Amino acid sequence: MSASTPSSRTPVGGPHLAVIGGGQLARMMAQAAVALGVPVRLLAEGPQVSAAQVVPDTTVGDYRDLETLRTVAAGCAAVTFDHEHVPTGHLHALAAEGHPCRPGPEALVHAQDKGVMRARLDELGVPSPRHRLVENAEEAVRFAESIDGLPIVLKTTRGGYDGKGVWVVASAGDCADAFAAAGSTGVEVLAEERVDFRRELSALVARSPSGHLAAYPVVESVQRDGICWEVTAPAPDLDADLAVEAQRIAMRVAAELDVTGILAVEMFETREGRVLVNELAMRPHNTGHWSMDGAVTSQFENHLRAVLDLPLGSPACREPWTVMVNILGGEHGELSEDLYAGYPHVLARDPRLRVHLYGKEVKPGRKVGHVTAYGDDLEEVRERARHAAAWFRGDLGMESE
Repeated sequence: MSASTPSSRTPVGGPHLAVIGGGQLARMMAQAAVALGVPVRLLAEGPQVSAAQVVPDTTVGDYRDLETLRTVAAGCAAVTFDHEHVPTGHLHALAAEGHPCRPGPEALVHAQDKGVMRARLDELGVPSPRHRLVENAEEAVRFAESIDGLPIVLKTTRGGYDGKGVWVVASAGDCADAFAAAGSTGVEVLAEERVDFRRELSALVARSPSGHLAAYPVVESVQRDGICWEVTAPAPDLDADLAVEAQRIAMRVAAELDVTGILAVEMFETREGRVLVNELAMRPHNTGHWSMDGAVTSQFENHLRAVLDLPLGSPACREPWTVMVNILGGEHGELSEDLYAGYPHVLARDPRLRVHLYGKEVKPGRKVGHVTAYGDDLEEVRERARHAAAWFRGDLGMESE
C-alpha cells in the first residue's frame, strides 16, 4: 500500500476498477472483486480505514482533490464510489478526460442533492412526500401551514446521512433551531411533510451502461434514530401489486436518470397502501447487505458487474426469508469493545449465521458490522439475527444461554 501513488503492478487478468472512498461498502466491493478476479485500486481517507485494510493497491488522499482523483483513475476501466460526496465538477472533469464514472455526474447529483432529486422526481411524476425548498424558519412554517401543519421534516439538501442533517420540527422555535444547526453546513434546506407511514421499504436495482436491469425483492427496513437497524427480505405481508409498483418505480428512476451500478430507492409505505419515494442512493446500500448471503448474486457483485458492463447476476432470494441486523457499537459491555470475543457464542449457538465485521473502531452507535440469518420460518430467523447482533453489542452480557 502506498500513501502517495497507486501500485504499478500489471493485473493478471481483467481491468482495474477505481473505488473512491474507503468505508465498509468499498471493503465489501473488494470481496466481490476478489471472487471476480477484478483488481481494485482504492482511494482511502486514511491508511487504516475499513477498505484500506484489505485492498493492497491503496492511495491515501483527499477525494476533494482533482489531481488525486486523476492519479487513482489513471489506467482504470471505470471509477465507482463508496460514498456520494465527490464534487460534481470533479466528476465532470474526469469524464471529460476519458475516465468513465459510474454512476456518472449527471446521475449522481440526484443522490448528492435532495433538492435536485425532488425536482427531477416531480418532473417524472414519481410519488414523493409534499416538499419545498425553504430559506429560513419563517418559510418553513408557511410551508407547514400550506399542508397539514406542523410537525414537518427539515433536511439539508447535501451532506446528510444516518439521520444527520435531518430534523423533525414541531414548532416555530424548532424550525429556528434547525436552521441554526443547518447554517454551519452552508447548504439549502428542504422542507417535507411528515408522512404517516406504516413502514419503510427499499427497492434495489442494478443497471448496466447497456441498459440491462436486475431488480431485487422489495425489503422492509427498520430505522432507529435515523440509522438502519434491521432489514427483512422480502418485505413481509407486502401486497404483490404494491411490490411490483415499488420495483417499477426503482427501474424507471434508474433508466430516466441513467444510473449505472446499484440504485437504492428508499420508500414509505403509507397507511393508505401507497409508496412514496424518500431517498435515493447510487451505490451499494445498507438495505441490500442481506443479499451477500440471501441472494443468488449480492448487490456488491452486481454493482461491479454493472459498472464494468458485464451481464448481471440473478437477484433472486436463496431462502424464503433473510434478516440482516446491523451491529452497532454498544453503550456498555466488554463485547461492545472487542467484537471478536463475540464469535465463540454466536457461531456455536447458530452455525448457519453469517457475520460480517468491518474492521472499524467501535464507538457507541457506529455501524461496525452486520449479521445475517436465513431460513423458512420468519420469526425464528429474526430471533437468530437479533440475538447475535445484541450479543456483539454487549446487550446480553457475557454468559451464554
